[in-house]
Amino acid sequence: MKSRKVSDRISLVASYGILTVFACLIIFPLLWIVSTSLKSEESLFKTPPEIIPSNPTLRAFTKVWVDHPFLDYFKNSFIIVISSTFISVVFSCLAGYGISRFKFRGRGAFMAFLLGSQLFPSIMLLIPFYKIYMSLHLINTHIALIITYVSFQIPFCTWMMRGYFNGISKDLDQAAAIDGAARTRIFRSVILPIAWPGIAATTIYSFIGGWNEYVFALVLTQSEEMKTVPIGIGQLIGEYRIDWSQLMAASLFALIPLLIIFVFFNRYFVSGLSAGAVKE
Repeated sequence: MKSRKVSDRISLVASYGILTVFACLIIFPLLWIVSTSLKSEESLFKTPPEIIPSNPTLRAFTKVWVDHPFLDYFKNSFIIVISSTFISVVFSCLAGYGISRFKFRGRGAFMAFLLGSQLFPSIMLLIPFYKIYMSLHLINTHIALIITYVSFQIPFCTWMMRGYFNGISKDLDQAAAIDGAARTRIFRSVILPIAWPGIAATTIYSFIGGWNEYVFALVLTQSEEMKTVPIGIGQLIGEYRIDWSQLMAASLFALIPLLIIFVFFNRYFVSGLSAGAVKE
């Protein structure tokens, strides 16, 4: 009995040790970004490199906003990503619920089409998208990027929501229907409140995918006023010189919305675990 307790304790310590090592490996790049953003130009290339800056400065954080139009970049990114995320989540919820609850001709083919659309790299669609938007005079507009991001996000989001709706018992639909609720009322008032964890996961996926997208934003935007945050960060890499402090400071600013949206929606994951609904 005693040897078993010792063995369990050793196993626990070893597990925490391994987790600590992996946590440090994951956190270190972020700490290095923070460290680099606080360094002066003189201390950037010191040998050996300083992990903790001896003379930290906020120069990079202020120069990012003064020397570059990052306010416009953030405004464009918010308009495009919030719009595409909202549209993707709304349509994926409707499509996922319909696929989960109704049997119709072509249902399997439609699901196969959604899955197949994820098997090909999105870069293959760059030239077709560009030609279509050029003919419609949509190049260098928010609408072009919104349509593009929605087309990439809806198939996978629909699969996510369909899987979550499949886990919600159909008895809830039937009970609400017996009480006289219409299908739209059942979906809005009964199913959606239970599906918040799935909606939260879908929202986070859509937002992160749109916020970090670089290639299509680079090709489909031309003027400085229409560029997004990833493009603005990429432009900090010059042909002959890279201001590493500003690059890292801009990257930290770009991380803030992602952290906020995750913290905001994280509570729905927790509350969903204790939702008082019957699951199949």
